[in-house]
Amino acid sequence: MTNIRTLHVDDEPDIREVVEISLSLDPAFLHRSCESGADALAAAEEWGPDIILLDVMMPVMDGPATLRRLQQNPETAGIPVVFMTARAQSREIDHFRALGAVGVIAKPFDPMTLAATVRSFLQPPTCHPLKDRRAGFLCRVQRDLALLLEGRDALKAGAATPHMLDQIRHIANGLSGAGGIYGYVELSNAAAALEDAAIAEIAGDGSDATLSSTLDELIVRAGAGDLEAAGVRRHQGHAPGAGTRTPGGRIDIPTAT
Repeated sequence: MTNIRTLHVDDEPDIREVVEISLSLDPAFLHRSCESGADALAAAEEWGPDIILLDVMMPVMDGPATLRRLQQNPETAGIPVVFMTARAQSREIDHFRALGAVGVIAKPFDPMTLAATVRSFLQPPTCHPLKDRRAGFLCRVQRDLALLLEGRDALKAGAATPHMLDQIRHIANGLSGAGGIYGYVELSNAAAALEDAAIAEIAGDGSDATLSSTLDELIVRAGAGDLEAAGVRRHQGHAPGAGTRTPGGRIDIPTAT
């Protein structure tokens, strides 16, 4: 690539100026900037940049909304987008990648290395299938969490139907297996316990109290804080999938020695 056409989108003029100066340190960069998502949509279609640097927090049309509009247009759907944001914790980065961004640049950034950072997002990607799937799994957990909350409300109101009980069992079964694979052991164990309780309830051998308590436990474990903590433990030495499933469905991780 001889020239790198970069479109930068930020409602703050000072940030736009700093990014322009930073990228100008590398003569390969051709740079344009926009102050809004609407302007970015027009410029991206007209100019065809190689990469878009997109601020997350903007008025009217924020970064994620702008990305969705870019993805909906066949002319711009293939342009890689990098979010620039102060919200660059691992949980947020996973979320932004799940939306379709190729990466995130944290604010404040180093002006002297910004061009090199942008170049890194244009290199042939290294395949990390488990990492990408893990981000997708976290999004799935949040979707399932909404359904579990509905189920808990129905149980408390005494309005749980056989279909809802089977839905709870199905969600718990999926989270039990996938949670262990991606290193979320507490989530997997809680889901396995809920699956056992739901199966017993459907068969008429369980109790509402056990089902409610195991459902509450899984809802707690599905919270972002617990998942993040589990991810930290996984990176500290528990490899995904290293555990074994017990007869009750739980996954035990061997203790490192």
